[in-house]
Amino acid sequence: MILSQRIQSLTASPIRKLSPYADAAKAAGKKVYHLNIGQPDIATPAQFMDSVREFQAPVIAYSNSKGEMFLLKAVQKYYAEKGMDYAIEDIFVTNGGSEALIFAVMALCDPGDEIMVFEPFYANYTTFCKEFGAKINAVPTSVENGYHLPSEEEIEKHITPKTKAILLTNPGNPTGVVYTEAEQDMISRIVRKHNLALIADEVYREFVYDGAYRSGTMPELDDNLIIIDSVSKRYSACGARIGCIISKNKELSKQVIKCCQARLCSPILEQVGAAALYTTPASYLEEVNKEYKKRRDTIVAALKKLPGVKASDPKGAFYIMVNMPVDDAEKFAIWTLEKFAIDGETVMFAPGNGFYNTPGSGINEARLAYVLKSEDLERAIYILGEALKAYPGRVEK
Repeated sequence: MILSQRIQSLTASPIRKLSPYADAAKAAGKKVYHLNIGQPDIATPAQFMDSVREFQAPVIAYSNSKGEMFLLKAVQKYYAEKGMDYAIEDIFVTNGGSEALIFAVMALCDPGDEIMVFEPFYANYTTFCKEFGAKINAVPTSVENGYHLPSEEEIEKHITPKTKAILLTNPGNPTGVVYTEAEQDMISRIVRKHNLALIADEVYREFVYDGAYRSGTMPELDDNLIIIDSVSKRYSACGARIGCIISKNKELSKQVIKCCQARLCSPILEQVGAAALYTTPASYLEEVNKEYKKRRDTIVAALKKLPGVKASDPKGAFYIMVNMPVDDAEKFAIWTLEKFAIDGETVMFAPGNGFYNTPGSGINEARLAYVLKSEDLERAIYILGEALKAYPGRVEK
Protein backbone atom coordinates (compact mmCIF):
# COMPACT_ATOMS: atom_id res chain seq x y z
CA MET A 1 0.00 0.00 0.00
CA ILE A 2 1.04 3.62 -0.49
CA LEU A 3 0.55 5.90 2.49
CA SER A 4 -0.52 9.51 2.16
CA GLN A 5 1.96 12.34 2.26
CA ARG A 6 -0.37 13.96 4.79
CA ILE A 7 0.05 11.22 7.38
CA GLN A 8 3.78 11.03 6.72
CA SER A 9 4.09 14.78 7.30
CA LEU A 10 2.85 14.44 10.88
CA THR A 11 5.43 14.47 13.64
CA ALA A 12 5.59 12.38 16.79
CA SER A 13 4.54 14.11 19.99
CA PRO A 14 7.58 15.45 21.91
CA ILE A 15 5.58 14.73 25.04
CA ARG A 16 5.12 11.02 24.34
CA LYS A 17 7.63 9.96 21.70
CA LEU A 18 10.34 9.08 24.23
CA SER A 19 7.98 6.75 26.12
CA PRO A 20 9.71 3.60 24.78
CA TYR A 21 12.94 4.76 26.45
CA ALA A 22 11.09 5.34 29.71
CA ASP A 23 9.47 1.90 29.43
CA ALA A 24 12.88 0.33 28.92
CA ALA A 25 14.27 2.18 31.93
CA LYS A 26 11.42 0.90 34.08
CA ALA A 27 11.89 -2.63 32.76
CA ALA A 28 15.52 -2.36 33.84
CA GLY A 29 14.36 -1.57 37.36
CA LYS A 30 14.72 2.22 37.36
CA LYS A 31 12.21 4.60 38.88
CA VAL A 32 11.33 7.37 36.42
CA TYR A 33 10.12 10.77 37.60
CA HIS A 34 7.74 11.88 34.86
CA LEU A 35 8.03 15.60 34.19
CA ASN A 36 7.23 15.10 30.51
CA ILE A 37 3.45 14.99 30.59
CA GLY A 38 0.70 17.07 32.17
CA GLN A 39 -0.88 14.18 34.04
CA PRO A 40 -1.89 15.42 37.50
CA ASP A 41 -1.39 13.05 40.43
CA ILE A 42 -4.19 14.70 42.43
CA ALA A 43 -7.13 12.37 42.97
CA THR A 44 -10.13 12.80 40.69
CA PRO A 45 -13.19 13.91 42.71
CA ALA A 46 -15.02 10.81 43.93
CA GLN A 47 -18.34 11.84 42.40
CA PHE A 48 -17.07 10.89 38.94
CA MET A 49 -16.91 7.16 39.70
CA ASP A 50 -19.84 7.34 42.13
CA SER A 51 -22.10 8.65 39.39
CA VAL A 52 -20.87 6.05 36.90
CA ARG A 53 -21.54 3.24 39.37
CA GLU A 54 -25.04 4.56 40.00
CA PHE A 55 -25.87 4.83 36.31
CA GLN A 56 -28.54 2.33 35.35
CA ALA A 57 -29.42 1.45 31.75
CA PRO A 58 -30.32 -1.86 30.13
CA VAL A 59 -28.26 -0.89 27.06
CA ILE A 60 -25.20 1.33 26.70
CA ALA A 61 -26.65 3.12 23.68
CA TYR A 62 -25.43 5.88 21.43
CA SER A 63 -25.73 9.22 23.13
CA ASN A 64 -26.79 12.50 21.57
CA SER A 65 -24.19 13.67 19.00
CA LYS A 66 -24.21 17.16 20.48
CA GLY A 67 -23.87 15.84 24.02
CA GLU A 68 -26.37 14.76 26.63
CA MET A 69 -28.58 17.54 27.99
CA PHE A 70 -27.54 16.94 31.61
CA LEU A 71 -23.90 17.61 30.68
CA LEU A 72 -24.68 20.56 28.42
CA LYS A 73 -26.62 22.17 31.29
CA ALA A 74 -23.76 21.48 33.70
CA VAL A 75 -21.30 23.22 31.37
CA GLN A 76 -23.73 26.10 30.86
CA LYS A 77 -24.11 26.55 34.63
CA TYR A 78 -20.32 26.50 35.15
CA TYR A 79 -19.88 29.37 32.68
CA ALA A 80 -22.87 31.32 33.97
CA GLU A 81 -21.36 31.29 37.45
CA LYS A 82 -18.29 32.97 35.94
CA GLY A 83 -20.39 35.64 34.27
CA MET A 84 -20.22 34.04 30.83
CA ASP A 85 -23.66 33.37 29.38
CA TYR A 86 -23.92 30.67 26.74
CA ALA A 87 -27.07 29.06 25.42
CA ILE A 88 -27.36 25.28 25.17
CA GLU A 89 -27.19 25.56 21.38
CA ASP A 90 -23.75 27.23 21.71
CA ILE A 91 -22.18 24.21 23.48
CA PHE A 92 -21.02 20.92 21.92
CA VAL A 93 -19.54 18.04 23.93
CA THR A 94 -16.35 16.60 22.43
CA ASN A 95 -14.01 13.71 23.09
CA GLY A 96 -11.55 15.81 25.02
CA GLY A 97 -10.24 19.28 24.28
CA SER A 98 -8.23 17.74 21.45
CA GLU A 99 -11.33 16.88 19.43
CA ALA A 100 -12.70 20.35 20.10
CA LEU A 101 -9.54 21.82 18.57
CA ILE A 102 -9.77 19.44 15.62
CA PHE A 103 -13.36 20.53 14.99
CA ALA A 104 -12.32 24.19 15.12
CA VAL A 105 -9.54 23.71 12.57
CA MET A 106 -11.80 21.59 10.34
CA ALA A 107 -14.53 24.24 10.41
CA LEU A 108 -12.21 27.16 9.66
CA CYS A 109 -9.46 25.94 7.35
CA ASP A 110 -9.14 24.73 3.80
CA PRO A 111 -5.80 23.26 2.63
CA GLY A 112 -3.14 25.98 2.68
CA ASP A 113 -4.92 28.17 5.23
CA GLU A 114 -3.09 29.28 8.36
CA ILE A 115 -3.66 29.32 12.10
CA MET A 116 -1.56 31.88 13.98
CA VAL A 117 0.02 30.75 17.26
CA PHE A 118 2.65 32.21 19.56
CA GLU A 119 5.70 30.02 19.96
CA PRO A 120 6.60 28.04 21.93
CA PHE A 121 3.15 26.45 21.73
CA TYR A 122 1.40 23.17 22.53
CA ALA A 123 3.00 20.71 20.14
CA ASN A 124 -0.17 18.92 19.02
CA TYR A 125 -1.47 22.13 17.43
CA THR A 126 0.85 21.35 14.53
CA THR A 127 -0.66 17.89 14.11
CA PHE A 128 -4.23 19.17 14.30
CA CYS A 129 -3.47 21.64 11.49
CA LYS A 130 -1.55 19.22 9.27
CA GLU A 131 -4.36 16.70 9.45
CA PHE A 132 -6.46 19.10 7.37
CA GLY A 133 -3.74 20.59 5.21
CA ALA A 134 -3.60 23.80 7.24
CA LYS A 135 -0.40 25.43 8.39
CA ILE A 136 0.93 26.86 11.63
CA ASN A 137 1.86 30.54 11.37
CA ALA A 138 4.16 30.95 14.38
CA VAL A 139 4.91 34.33 15.94
CA PRO A 140 7.96 34.20 18.25
CA THR A 141 7.84 35.23 21.90
CA SER A 142 10.72 35.46 24.34
CA VAL A 143 11.55 34.18 27.79
CA GLU A 144 13.08 37.60 28.43
CA ASN A 145 9.61 39.14 28.88
CA GLY A 146 7.93 36.04 30.26
CA TYR A 147 6.62 34.90 26.84
CA HIS A 148 4.14 37.76 26.71
CA LEU A 149 2.80 38.85 23.34
CA PRO A 150 4.75 41.05 20.95
CA SER A 151 3.38 44.42 19.90
CA GLU A 152 0.20 44.83 17.91
CA GLU A 153 2.26 46.02 14.95
CA GLU A 154 4.51 42.96 15.10
CA ILE A 155 1.58 40.56 15.26
CA GLU A 156 -0.11 42.21 12.30
CA LYS A 157 3.07 41.80 10.23
CA HIS A 158 2.52 38.03 10.43
CA ILE A 159 -1.07 38.11 9.20
CA THR A 160 -1.40 36.92 5.61
CA PRO A 161 -4.37 36.48 3.24
CA LYS A 162 -4.35 32.81 4.32
CA THR A 163 -4.62 33.53 8.07
CA LYS A 164 -8.00 32.29 9.32
CA ALA A 165 -7.61 32.37 13.10
CA ILE A 166 -5.47 33.20 16.09
CA LEU A 167 -5.12 30.31 18.52
CA LEU A 168 -4.42 31.63 22.00
CA THR A 169 -3.66 29.32 24.91
CA ASN A 170 -4.37 31.09 28.19
CA PRO A 171 -2.90 30.20 30.63
CA GLY A 172 -0.11 29.01 28.37
CA ASN A 173 1.21 25.54 27.65
CA PRO A 174 4.23 25.11 27.63
CA THR A 175 5.24 28.50 29.05
CA GLY A 176 2.85 29.12 31.93
CA VAL A 177 2.22 32.69 30.73
CA VAL A 178 -1.04 34.39 31.78
CA TYR A 179 -1.98 37.14 29.34
CA THR A 180 -2.89 40.54 30.70
CA GLU A 181 -6.17 42.37 30.10
CA ALA A 182 -4.32 44.72 27.76
CA GLU A 183 -3.04 41.77 25.73
CA GLN A 184 -6.52 40.31 25.50
CA ASP A 185 -7.89 43.67 24.33
CA MET A 186 -5.14 43.84 21.71
CA ILE A 187 -5.98 40.38 20.37
CA SER A 188 -9.66 41.34 20.28
CA ARG A 189 -8.85 44.39 18.16
CA ILE A 190 -6.69 42.40 15.75
CA VAL A 191 -9.26 39.64 15.37
CA ARG A 192 -12.06 42.07 14.58
CA LYS A 193 -9.95 44.28 12.31
CA HIS A 194 -8.91 41.33 10.14
CA ASN A 195 -12.15 39.34 10.48
CA LEU A 196 -10.39 36.35 12.04
CA ALA A 197 -11.58 33.69 14.43
CA LEU A 198 -10.13 33.59 17.93
CA ILE A 199 -9.71 30.02 19.16
CA ALA A 200 -9.33 30.41 22.92
CA ASP A 201 -7.85 27.26 24.48
CA GLU A 202 -8.71 27.77 28.15
CA VAL A 203 -8.39 24.30 29.63
CA TYR A 204 -6.05 25.65 32.35
CA ARG A 205 -8.37 28.50 33.35
CA GLU A 206 -8.49 27.44 37.01
CA PHE A 207 -4.70 27.33 37.37
CA VAL A 208 -3.62 30.95 37.81
CA TYR A 209 -1.22 31.80 40.64
CA ASP A 210 -0.12 35.40 40.06
CA GLY A 211 -1.97 38.35 38.59
CA ALA A 212 -5.48 38.74 37.21
CA TYR A 213 -7.01 36.45 34.59
CA ARG A 214 -9.66 37.19 32.01
CA SER A 215 -11.25 34.71 29.64
CA GLY A 216 -11.34 35.40 25.92
CA THR A 217 -15.11 35.77 26.28
CA MET A 218 -15.85 39.43 25.47
CA PRO A 219 -19.15 40.84 24.14
CA GLU A 220 -17.51 42.36 21.07
CA LEU A 221 -16.14 38.94 20.08
CA ASP A 222 -19.44 37.03 20.06
CA ASP A 223 -19.21 36.35 16.34
CA ASN A 224 -15.48 35.53 16.30
CA LEU A 225 -14.81 33.52 19.44
CA ILE A 226 -14.44 29.75 19.77
CA ILE A 227 -13.83 28.53 23.33
CA ILE A 228 -12.04 25.21 23.89
CA ASP A 229 -12.50 23.59 27.30
CA SER A 230 -12.11 20.24 29.05
CA VAL A 231 -12.53 18.47 32.39
CA SER A 232 -9.11 16.85 31.98
CA LYS A 233 -6.87 19.18 33.97
CA ARG A 234 -9.47 21.07 36.01
CA TYR A 235 -10.75 17.95 37.74
CA SER A 236 -7.73 15.68 37.23
CA ALA A 237 -9.76 13.56 34.81
CA CYS A 238 -7.52 13.37 31.73
CA GLY A 239 -8.60 9.82 30.90
CA ALA A 240 -12.29 10.73 30.85
CA ARG A 241 -11.77 12.44 27.47
CA ILE A 242 -14.61 14.91 27.82
CA GLY A 243 -14.26 18.43 26.51
CA CYS A 244 -16.36 20.99 24.70
CA ILE A 245 -16.32 23.56 21.94
CA ILE A 246 -18.40 26.68 22.55
CA SER A 247 -19.31 29.53 20.23
CA LYS A 248 -22.12 32.04 19.72
CA ASN A 249 -21.46 32.07 15.97
CA LYS A 250 -24.59 30.42 14.57
CA GLU A 251 -23.07 29.48 11.21
CA LEU A 252 -20.14 27.79 12.92
CA SER A 253 -22.57 25.84 15.11
CA LYS A 254 -24.40 24.56 12.01
CA GLN A 255 -21.11 23.16 10.73
CA VAL A 256 -19.74 21.77 14.02
CA ILE A 257 -22.82 19.63 14.52
CA LYS A 258 -21.87 17.83 11.29
CA CYS A 259 -18.52 16.92 12.85
CA CYS A 260 -20.27 15.70 15.97
CA GLN A 261 -22.68 13.56 13.96
CA ALA A 262 -19.91 12.09 11.81
CA ARG A 263 -18.11 10.71 14.86
CA LEU A 264 -21.50 9.63 16.25
CA CYS A 265 -21.18 10.66 19.90
CA SER A 266 -19.11 11.01 23.02
CA PRO A 267 -19.26 8.03 25.43
CA ILE A 268 -22.25 8.11 27.73
CA LEU A 269 -20.54 6.88 30.91
CA GLU A 270 -17.87 9.54 30.67
CA GLN A 271 -20.55 12.18 30.16
CA VAL A 272 -22.32 10.95 33.29
CA GLY A 273 -19.08 11.22 35.25
CA ALA A 274 -18.16 14.60 33.77
CA ALA A 275 -21.54 16.09 34.65
CA ALA A 276 -20.97 15.02 38.24
CA LEU A 277 -17.54 16.69 38.20
CA TYR A 278 -19.19 20.04 37.49
CA THR A 279 -20.89 19.75 40.90
CA THR A 280 -17.50 19.71 42.63
CA PRO A 281 -17.38 22.39 45.34
CA ALA A 282 -15.33 25.50 44.63
CA SER A 283 -13.21 24.61 47.66
CA TYR A 284 -11.75 21.67 45.69
CA LEU A 285 -10.44 23.96 42.96
CA GLU A 286 -9.15 26.44 45.54
CA GLU A 287 -7.16 23.72 47.31
CA VAL A 288 -5.83 22.34 44.02
CA ASN A 289 -4.74 25.82 42.99
CA LYS A 290 -2.85 26.26 46.27
CA GLU A 291 -1.16 22.90 45.79
CA TYR A 292 0.01 23.73 42.28
CA LYS A 293 1.24 27.15 43.37
CA LYS A 294 3.32 25.36 46.00
CA ARG A 295 4.66 22.99 43.35
CA ARG A 296 5.40 25.92 41.04
CA ASP A 297 7.38 27.65 43.77
CA THR A 298 9.20 24.39 44.56
CA ILE A 299 10.36 23.71 41.01
CA VAL A 300 11.33 27.34 40.36
CA ALA A 301 13.47 27.39 43.51
CA ALA A 302 15.06 24.03 42.68
CA LEU A 303 15.92 25.05 39.12
CA LYS A 304 17.60 28.25 40.32
CA LYS A 305 20.20 26.07 42.05
CA LEU A 306 21.31 24.43 38.78
CA PRO A 307 24.30 26.14 37.13
CA GLY A 308 23.74 27.11 33.52
CA VAL A 309 19.98 26.52 33.61
CA LYS A 310 17.57 29.35 32.77
CA ALA A 311 13.87 28.92 33.47
CA SER A 312 10.70 30.79 32.63
CA ASP A 313 8.61 32.37 35.39
CA PRO A 314 5.23 30.64 35.04
CA LYS A 315 2.14 32.44 36.33
CA GLY A 316 -0.38 29.72 35.46
CA ALA A 317 -1.01 26.18 34.16
CA PHE A 318 1.59 23.69 35.44
CA TYR A 319 4.50 23.84 33.01
CA ILE A 320 7.85 25.58 32.92
CA MET A 321 10.26 26.00 30.02
CA VAL A 322 13.96 25.60 30.76
CA ASN A 323 17.07 26.38 28.74
CA MET A 324 19.83 23.89 29.55
CA PRO A 325 23.61 23.84 28.85
CA VAL A 326 23.39 20.85 26.48
CA ASP A 327 24.04 20.28 22.78
CA ASP A 328 20.59 18.77 22.18
CA ALA A 329 17.80 18.36 24.76
CA GLU A 330 16.33 15.31 23.03
CA LYS A 331 19.69 13.51 23.01
CA PHE A 332 20.10 14.49 26.65
CA ALA A 333 16.64 13.15 27.50
CA ILE A 334 17.40 9.79 25.87
CA TRP A 335 20.82 9.61 27.53
CA THR A 336 19.27 10.36 30.93
CA LEU A 337 16.78 7.50 30.52
CA GLU A 338 19.26 5.02 29.08
CA LYS A 339 22.57 5.82 30.76
CA PHE A 340 21.95 7.75 33.95
CA ALA A 341 20.44 7.06 37.37
CA ILE A 342 21.01 7.93 41.00
CA ASP A 343 20.14 5.12 43.38
CA GLY A 344 18.09 3.54 40.62
CA GLU A 345 16.14 6.73 39.84
CA THR A 346 16.10 8.94 36.76
CA VAL A 347 13.96 11.67 35.22
CA MET A 348 12.01 12.23 31.99
CA PHE A 349 11.08 15.53 30.36
CA ALA A 350 9.74 16.77 27.02
CA PRO A 351 12.40 18.14 24.61
CA GLY A 352 11.70 21.75 23.71
CA ASN A 353 12.18 21.68 19.93
CA GLY A 354 8.75 20.06 19.45
CA PHE A 355 7.08 23.19 20.86
CA TYR A 356 8.44 25.40 18.07
CA ASN A 357 7.65 25.80 14.40
CA THR A 358 10.78 27.80 13.57
CA PRO A 359 13.58 25.42 12.45
CA GLY A 360 16.43 25.19 14.93
CA SER A 361 14.50 26.70 17.83
CA GLY A 362 14.23 25.01 21.22
CA ILE A 363 17.10 22.58 20.60
CA ASN A 364 18.53 23.04 24.09
CA GLU A 365 15.21 23.65 25.83
CA ALA A 366 12.75 21.41 27.65
CA ARG A 367 9.25 21.61 29.04
CA LEU A 368 8.87 20.35 32.59
CA ALA A 369 5.42 19.59 34.04
CA TYR A 370 5.26 20.21 37.78
CA VAL A 371 2.51 17.67 38.38
CA LEU A 372 4.34 15.70 41.10
CA LYS A 373 4.33 16.27 44.84
CA SER A 374 6.82 18.88 46.00
CA GLU A 375 9.19 16.34 47.53
CA ASP A 376 9.21 14.36 44.29
CA LEU A 377 9.83 17.54 42.31
CA GLU A 378 12.82 18.39 44.48
CA ARG A 379 14.22 14.90 43.96
CA ALA A 380 13.57 15.00 40.21
CA ILE A 381 15.31 18.37 39.77
CA TYR A 382 18.26 17.18 41.88
CA ILE A 383 18.61 14.18 39.56
CA LEU A 384 18.30 16.47 36.54
CA GLY A 385 21.09 18.66 37.89
CA GLU A 386 23.40 15.69 38.48
CA ALA A 387 22.60 14.37 35.00
CA LEU A 388 23.57 17.74 33.53
CA LYS A 389 26.93 17.54 35.29
CA ALA A 390 27.61 14.07 33.91
CA TYR A 391 26.20 14.46 30.38
CA PRO A 392 28.94 14.14 27.72
CA GLY A 393 27.20 16.72 25.54
CA ARG A 394 27.19 19.48 28.15
CA VAL A 395 27.93 22.89 26.65
CA GLU A 396 29.48 25.48 28.92
CA LYS A 397 28.16 29.00 28.34
